[in-house]
Amino acid sequence: MSTGWHGVFPAVTTQFKDDLSIDYDATQRVQNALIYDGVNGLIVLGTCGENNSLDADEKRKVLAGAVEVAKGRVPVITGVSEFDTRRASTYARDAEEIGAHGLMVLPAMVYVPKPAELVAHFRTVADATHLPIMLYNNPPAYRVNIDIGVLEALADVENIKAVKESAPDSRRFTDLLNAFGARFELFAGLDDVALEGLMMGAKGWVSGLASAFPEESIALVAAFENGDFEEARRIYRWFMPLLHLDAEHDLVQTIKLAEQIMGRGSERVRMPRMALEGERRAEIIAMVETAAATRPCGKRKAA
Repeated sequence: MSTGWHGVFPAVTTQFKDDLSIDYDATQRVQNALIYDGVNGLIVLGTCGENNSLDADEKRKVLAGAVEVAKGRVPVITGVSEFDTRRASTYARDAEEIGAHGLMVLPAMVYVPKPAELVAHFRTVADATHLPIMLYNNPPAYRVNIDIGVLEALADVENIKAVKESAPDSRRFTDLLNAFGARFELFAGLDDVALEGLMMGAKGWVSGLASAFPEESIALVAAFENGDFEEARRIYRWFMPLLHLDAEHDLVQTIKLAEQIMGRGSERVRMPRMALEGERRAEIIAMVETAAATRPCGKRKAA
């Protein structure tokens, strides 16, 4: 059965206080604002949610807060990003009990697996839960590729439903559709190839920059779905300088700084990440302020 997931799913940030403890109220406000703006779902505790900088109990509390604030209005999908398979399976079970609607499962974080090990990891996590699963493929970040052979070995796992494709090569969407047809639902996962992914068959977009500019993100996907490709291209071209940031190693800092400029959150991050400084910070501020001054369809203004 289809998950029903489609459209814009922001990769929501986790908000911190001055002392870098989690600001759970501010995190819920960010989540609620995105739902109010019209996104189709939330990805919590992904890369932008700084999953691996959080303690186990913090992750569960952030997830519970997202489920609480969503109130069933949109699906809440949680990242499963753990050091080993045992921890990933435990978190998957806990996420189901907390009330998550789905899981975005990453490879284990401390080891670059061989294909058979990657298959075993995903299969073990899937066996621990009844929730639908989106596999997250990001070879540049995690040094492993969820290739066609891996997906063939997982095709019989019924609750593995979708693939978030963050390889920078948009040909992957066509290759996966040719290999599997409708077996796996595809999502664009790299912001600066999002429209290409939609054109090639992705059902939706897991977006980093949607956290700062949700209205334009929603309008871009809506224009595509309505067949207004000229409008989709217009928004996409305006957006592209910012969308490139999603492919950089400091994407979390740049996205959170963009959120702050747009009055939607704080730039605070946990080490080993550190807030942007100097020339890089000035560059990002200028980019976001230029985008804010030339917004093609958004109504909200920077704070």
